[in-house]
Amino acid sequence: MKIVRVGAYRVDLPRERTYRLSGGRTSSSFDTTVVRVESDAGLVGLGEVCPFGAAYLPAYAAGARTGIAEVAPHLIGEDPRQVERVNQTMDMALKGHPYVKSALDMACWDLLGQAAGMALSTLLGGRFGDDVELYQTIPHGTPDAMRAGLVEARAEGYRRFQPKVGGEPDTDIERIIALAAERRDGEVVVVDANGGWLAHEAMRVVGAVGDLDITIEQPCATYEACLAVRRLTDLPLVLDEVIDSVEALLHAHADGAMDAINLKLSKLGGMTRARQIRDLCVALGLPMTIEDSGGGDIIGTAVAHLAQATPEKYRFGVSSGFFKVKLNTTEGAPRIAQGRVSAPIGPGLGLRLRAETLGEPVVDVT
Repeated sequence: MKIVRVGAYRVDLPRERTYRLSGGRTSSSFDTTVVRVESDAGLVGLGEVCPFGAAYLPAYAAGARTGIAEVAPHLIGEDPRQVERVNQTMDMALKGHPYVKSALDMACWDLLGQAAGMALSTLLGGRFGDDVELYQTIPHGTPDAMRAGLVEARAEGYRRFQPKVGGEPDTDIERIIALAAERRDGEVVVVDANGGWLAHEAMRVVGAVGDLDITIEQPCATYEACLAVRRLTDLPLVLDEVIDSVEALLHAHADGAMDAINLKLSKLGGMTRARQIRDLCVALGLPMTIEDSGGGDIIGTAVAHLAQATPEKYRFGVSSGFFKVKLNTTEGAPRIAQGRVSAPIGPGLGLRLRAETLGEPVVDVT
């Protein structure tokens, strides 16, 4: 099997609600990129990459499409089933920029699964459990509003919650206390600062809430600051934005810097590199939140496959956000039922493309 054509399409993806991070970063819609990789066997693989704006990670939507145009000519004639070889080809064509390669790698995995007649979850290690538990994000707001958001999410079937903090420390302390007071037995509250606190602010917050049953995620922007906070608190700590490679993971593990990580597909470069990190975390005994920066049906389906192919005790969380927004370009994507999803069982991603909805490609390489 050989790759004969690569197309990339710009798609506007509205969000169910405005998403708010620390530092005033908000998003009410996503600029996502859908990739089609065509083979000479008549099979078409799908991928998607969707950065959260241009000020969250070193990635942005227009850059993804420009990078895909740079890399795609090098993939013509490659066998998409040989995913490691494909990744080596992309790395030789473009140094760094893993998010550019993520959708292309995802599409090759989709083709591999279709060619093998197997679902991605099977190829990635086999399905663990009937479905995957999701968490619900609770956006920035007043302490009362965020507490109400947790109650609302609980009524929808969620038991895991990710409130967004990382603002003014005194207000964040009030938010965390209110949320911890609402938490019930068996529920998990992970307060995510998205790197929004300075080290001294984070130390104030964890000092004030250190006796509560909560988890802290990415308190500061740099690894060194997060490590300093880690050494001053007994609260469980999750690292996200700073874990962007095998080397970063091994360094942090050697330092005892975290209790879990966030594994984002595009941050690492796609399914191939995410699988490597997943397997390494399982070997090291580290739970993972498996997700991406943003996206719709295609990314959500890929996330569901990788999560369901991960032993349940190592799934720290999976975001519900990917399963609440619809590209309307595919059919067969997972849908939420009582705070849980199940990956499709069809070959590859298990999605059916509605090609007429994509419009004209912004990248078209043959």
